[in-house]
Amino acid sequence: MMLLLQHISFHIFFFLLLLSLVSSLYDGPLYDSTAYTQCKEHPEKPLYNGGVLFNFNIAGDGVTSSSLVLYNNLTHDTIYSFSAWLRIEGLDSVMIRASLETENETYYCIGTVLANRGCWSFLKGGFVLNYPSNSSTIFFQNTDAKYIVHNIDIASPSLQPFTKQQWGINQQYIVNTKRKRAVTIHVSDTNGRKLQGASVYVEQISKDFPIGSAIAKTILGNIPYQNWFVKRFNAAVFENELKWYATEPHESKVNYTISDQMMQFVRANKIIARGHNIFWEDPKYNPAWVLNLTGTQLQSAVNSRIKSLINQYKTEFIHWDVSNEMLHFDFYEQRLGPNATFHFFEVAHESDPLATLFMNDFNVVETCSDVNSSVDAYISRIRELRKYGVFMDGIGLEGHFTKPNLPLIRAILDKLATLDLPIWLTEIDISNTLDQDTQAIYLEQVLREGFSHPSVNGIMLWTALHPYGCYQMCLTDNDLNNLPSGDVVDKLLQEWQTGHLEGVTDEHGSHSFYGFLGEYRIIVEYHNRTTNSTFSLCSGEETRHVTITL
Repeated sequence: MMLLLQHISFHIFFFLLLLSLVSSLYDGPLYDSTAYTQCKEHPEKPLYNGGVLFNFNIAGDGVTSSSLVLYNNLTHDTIYSFSAWLRIEGLDSVMIRASLETENETYYCIGTVLANRGCWSFLKGGFVLNYPSNSSTIFFQNTDAKYIVHNIDIASPSLQPFTKQQWGINQQYIVNTKRKRAVTIHVSDTNGRKLQGASVYVEQISKDFPIGSAIAKTILGNIPYQNWFVKRFNAAVFENELKWYATEPHESKVNYTISDQMMQFVRANKIIARGHNIFWEDPKYNPAWVLNLTGTQLQSAVNSRIKSLINQYKTEFIHWDVSNEMLHFDFYEQRLGPNATFHFFEVAHESDPLATLFMNDFNVVETCSDVNSSVDAYISRIRELRKYGVFMDGIGLEGHFTKPNLPLIRAILDKLATLDLPIWLTEIDISNTLDQDTQAIYLEQVLREGFSHPSVNGIMLWTALHPYGCYQMCLTDNDLNNLPSGDVVDKLLQEWQTGHLEGVTDEHGSHSFYGFLGEYRIIVEYHNRTTNSTFSLCSGEETRHVTITL
């Protein structure tokens, strides 16, 4: 056994140790990612068997609100995952918000659900307290005072605490099981005889998981900035240069010069890019001349926009944000009718069928207090698009955070994951109302949440560098010296790659390791013979076997 461990890299040893801890020695809770988006005739059993909710009382007037009175001592800095099943009477459906009130403060929203009459809907969220509490109540209230709910029934509530260490162990377990995979390299001679004692050198040369940032025209001609970017990121998104007001500020005068040059940079450095965006539903971000168009004039203009943009960049972008922020704004639907968005997605798919078409919106994971973009509002919009046969196959979550609520983020991602669509965090930053050190702390929390959720397929930062700074958060100063958030990004990029590994084949002619998904280069030396090879490490449950012949 000791001989075997000597030949196993530190990475695989740590991985096996962690799995052992989680499965046997770790006595903390395992996070339950179960979520439901369908209304059910009967509520399911509570997650975690109710967690710490052994003693509670359901109260309230039953009309405007219901509540859970908790008889638990809640601790400061503990991460609480909360869930419950709700049913209403009186209306067909209504958005219900859960809030938490302690003797010290009120948490306005810890979760929401679109509750329905006559069946049970699943609310999942959570909270982290700023102060300990000996007396707390969770209220369930209709978010729209215009409508009267005759009754809010509560069933199967659950409250599960996690220490920060326990939360981190659960995150790392997912990283090790979903972002990494076991590899065994077999070394033999040309006659098939296994070679013990061969030196094996492994290097990850590219990453499978896309982590990138917005870029602006400021990167053009700026070689130091370009080198800094390429060294770190394998994905990019144009901050503003692809938007309609940038490419056609004056009617019929389309100019892709800047975006072409940015695409040339992306292409030359083998970076994937998101297409952001075709349309923006907020009238504030449309060309001035478009605002004056109505009816057939506007329809003609939007048709020309889609065809022009996609013909220019067909197959170049992996994604298109088709109708940006459509949960908050409806400029085009107000003028072209309720089917305008369906038309956008339909034409975009016909024009670039291999691109993934995304919804993209804010305040979905950042908070649950925005009723326009609650997780169920997002899901309802997706289902509405599907009903009309729209080819929409990506979930874009902007992620402009102030103070992130980690269990709420995780809960929302769990509910969205039930749709079996790729999820991307598309515009991650932290508000500049916070100091740079606090921005960095919160950024690390958000990035770890995203990377450790198995349904998140990519993360983009909204950190394009300008002479005046960045939208909300910069990674560096104008001389490309790291700011605290830049240190966080560099640390995580280093942590989330396999790096250089060295080992020696055992008596079976094999060497094993766990590596992050991506592309690898192998050099094997045995006596006076050397060979080079490459292989891809894709997602999979089984060990990847690679055979090298000397």
